[in-house]
Amino acid sequence: MNAPAAIDLTTTDWTCFDVSIQDHVAHIRLKRPEAMNSMVREFWNELPLIVNDINDNARARCIVISSTGKHFCAGMDLAVFTGGGTAETAARDRHVNAEAMRHHVKGLQDCFSCLDEARMPVIAAIQGGCIGGAVDMTSACDIRYCTTDAFFVIQEINIGMTADVGTFPRLCKLIPEGWVRELAYTGRRLPAHRAREIGLVNEVFDSHEAVVAHALATAREIAAKAPLAVTGSKVMINYARDHSLKDALDYIAVWQTAMFSGPHMGEAFRAKAEKRDAVFPDLAVLRKGM
Repeated sequence: MNAPAAIDLTTTDWTCFDVSIQDHVAHIRLKRPEAMNSMVREFWNELPLIVNDINDNARARCIVISSTGKHFCAGMDLAVFTGGGTAETAARDRHVNAEAMRHHVKGLQDCFSCLDEARMPVIAAIQGGCIGGAVDMTSACDIRYCTTDAFFVIQEINIGMTADVGTFPRLCKLIPEGWVRELAYTGRRLPAHRAREIGLVNEVFDSHEAVVAHALATAREIAAKAPLAVTGSKVMINYARDHSLKDALDYIAVWQTAMFSGPHMGEAFRAKAEKRDAVFPDLAVLRKGM
């Protein structure tokens, strides 16, 4: 069996994204400002392809997601909702169709779960509107920064549906449940200053340029650390979020038994003593199949 052709992320003409990789930082930028960077069908195919390629091939040590134009992202493009299915799909037994719909929704969820599951941290730099599916996407990131004009909307309630791509499982871990309920039931805007107060974003910046610059600077700072220690930290934080205290303590003990690295610590100490940048090995390329 022939191996799949390698993807050149930075030269591929993506419909929805520009990708650059520099200083061990991958910068994924939404590039459809004329359409408020709405999530057309290509978006859902391209994002996991890009993120999984960076992850599997260890192309970077941190990922930044930013956008262009006035708004970060308007969420799912209306054309995706109105596209409908084929006549064959519409004619199916409704219970059979419902089972297929469940798998479709789970596939959409996976498009953002790849951010949460990536071995390297993902930072979102948000300006203007972060609406509907964009809340799902950014809530799957490790760190969020935004501009003073940013706002967050669980838009699904305003169009007569329940948010289903990750909003509730993730937001309930990030902000107080009362805020999740208010936003989910009313469809109100959550302004930047309130988002910071309740912990949805870490910092608020005066301009789009400033928030992107800070996100990239933080990413470079992370990229200078030992990649194995960084990915171990992400794995443990995610595990602690999803499991009991006892289970999380046991898992970190098992992890350290296998992946504690004396040589990486030694390099960190030597670099500090010698007043130089530490040199750490990148994560391994993941092996796929046999």
